[in-house]
Amino acid sequence: MRDGKFGFGLIGASTISRERMIGAMNDSGVALPVAVFSRDMARGRAFADEMGIPKAYDRLEDMLADPEIDGVYVASTNERHHAEVLAIAAAGKHVLCDKPLAMSVKQAEEMVRACEEAGVVFATNHHMRCGAHHIAMREIVRSGQLGELVVVRVVHGALLPAHLQTWRINDPATGAGAIMDLAVHDADIIRFLTGDEIVEVSAMSKNSGMGTDRIEDTALAIFRTANGTLGHIHNVFNTPFNRGSIEIHGTMGSLYAVDNMGQSPGGTLHQRDAQGEREIPLQHEELYVRMVRSVVAAANGQGEVACSGRDGLRSLAVALAMLESAQLGRAVAVQP
Repeated sequence: MRDGKFGFGLIGASTISRERMIGAMNDSGVALPVAVFSRDMARGRAFADEMGIPKAYDRLEDMLADPEIDGVYVASTNERHHAEVLAIAAAGKHVLCDKPLAMSVKQAEEMVRACEEAGVVFATNHHMRCGAHHIAMREIVRSGQLGELVVVRVVHGALLPAHLQTWRINDPATGAGAIMDLAVHDADIIRFLTGDEIVEVSAMSKNSGMGTDRIEDTALAIFRTANGTLGHIHNVFNTPFNRGSIEIHGTMGSLYAVDNMGQSPGGTLHQRDAQGEREIPLQHEELYVRMVRSVVAAANGQGEVACSGRDGLRSLAVALAMLESAQLGRAVAVQP
């Protein structure tokens, strides 16, 4: 604890930390960023100074030994998550890890197991669960107002910002590409909204020239859930005028959320059924603030995280199945 608040250490002097997570920690009222770890001390120290973080480390074991750090936010590139989360769990610190959790289902399972055995909280930073529109959609679906679910459609992506057009489109070793970056979110939000598991996917992908030709910037998939609902996932890095959306269609009604697939609160939600069409009122809040508060509450034994490590494991399994399907040109079962 630092000043009576949950102390976070950050792995990676990253864009997501700078643009979203440090502000969320400071605005949460319950947490503070205490230290940053970077393998380049000069970069780490400059980042810490810029963001008002007291400490910088260039050895992870030193940061994990800091008694003011209660938990660690992992924002390194994807291939590093596995080893870093295992080290954090071994140090007895709580974990909030960015998605995708790892490069394989086996690695993610090891991460989940290590945190459970260490008795620490393990959260996945699937921030879209914290959106007011998605919380409202989940409540409507679970209430039975839509009847039996028939089809779910998710559109996610636009133009990848220029400052993010780095490893995400150029380095296959990091788990780059639209599927690992975007489809993991889509798989998770589908599970969150429906309470159902995606069990089979059939995907296609392409590279339109944005980055390395081995990495997709566009992907489409159809899927089937355990309960028989069919769905569609649309991921893009290269369409600047796209609008994120989710549609859920049931035998008794439909939901339409628009401009809801970003990192900032906003967007609208409409419901259509036998009574007509109406807009659902929403109370928007900062998505990442909700996530941080859920982690701190869970660490204090006051509830569950907004998205667990096991949730992150399941969304990873869907994304990996999409990659395999696109490569093989056939439907692929999601690893259970």
